[in-house]
Amino acid sequence: MISKNRIIELAQERINELDNGNYLVDVSVSAKNVILVKMDNLNQGVSIKDCVSVSRNIEHNLDREAQDFELKVSSPGLDQPFMVYEQYLKNVGKPIEVITNDSSLKGELLTVSPDEIELKQTEKVKNKTTKKKETLETIHKILMNEIKETRIVISF
Repeated sequence: MISKNRIIELAQERINELDNGNYLVDVSVSAKNVILVKMDNLNQGVSIKDCVSVSRNIEHNLDREAQDFELKVSSPGLDQPFMVYEQYLKNVGKPIEVITNDSSLKGELLTVSPDEIELKQTEKVKNKTTKKKETLETIHKILMNEIKETRIVISF
């Protein structure tokens, strides 16, 4: 079986050479040697050219004679949950949904640190005295170790 650590090493080697904001999101190797590499870019979406470059570096450093494999290198889909810290950094200022053990919150990702995130939740509420709708903003500080899942909110 092909080593996951070897794939990470080869992918990271090329990502470091490209030096353009790419980062690894996930690597998996199945029992049937199906290799899935997911990468993203801090500044923009990851390019097809970069995916091809990482794919070629992995493929050229593995021996198909010793073990056959299937290799897929792509970006994570918009509907996929965040898996690494860099995905939080990339999405500062964007709407996200955070699921913790206690609740589910939607709002704008304000700040990110290795320990916590800040989420601004905005809602329209009716003022009881004036009967007019007002905007209520609440800032939530959520510890990273309490987050079960985070996803970008897609709206059209």
